[in-house]
Amino acid sequence: MIPLRPYSAEEAHLRWPLFPVLVYGPSMAPTLRHGDMLLVRRGGRPVRPGDVVVASFRSRPELLVVKRVQRAQGGGWWLIGDNDLVTDDSRAYGVADVLGRVLCRYWPHPGRPGRRPSAATSEADE
Repeated sequence: MIPLRPYSAEEAHLRWPLFPVLVYGPSMAPTLRHGDMLLVRRGGRPVRPGDVVVASFRSRPELLVVKRVQRAQGGGWWLIGDNDLVTDDSRAYGVADVLGRVLCRYWPHPGRPGRRPSAATSEADE
C-alpha cells in the first residue's frame, strides 16, 4: 500500500475539504509521532478544546503545525503540544488560526488521536 502524499503548507490552503498531512518532530508525542500521516478535515463541526488540529501561528504564517486546542483567545486559538518538553506551540508563537481538524491517523498505525494524556489535561492556563 502506498500512502497518500502529504501536502506542503502552501498546498494545504487548497479548497479541498479533506487533505493529508505528515507529522514532523516530537511535539505531539505520545499521541502522534514523527512520520505519522494524518487525514485532516477543513470545515465540519466547530473546533473545541481538546481537538487535534492543523494550524498556522499568526506570528509564523509559513509554518504549518499539528497541535491540540487548549482555548479560544484573541479571535484565534491557543494551541499546545502533548509533549511538555517541546514548547514550539502557543507558548512560543502566540495565537494560531486553525486550517482543519485531524480526523484520523492513516499511516503507519491507523487510529484516531485521543484525548491528551491525563496529567497534562489539567494544566493551568498560561
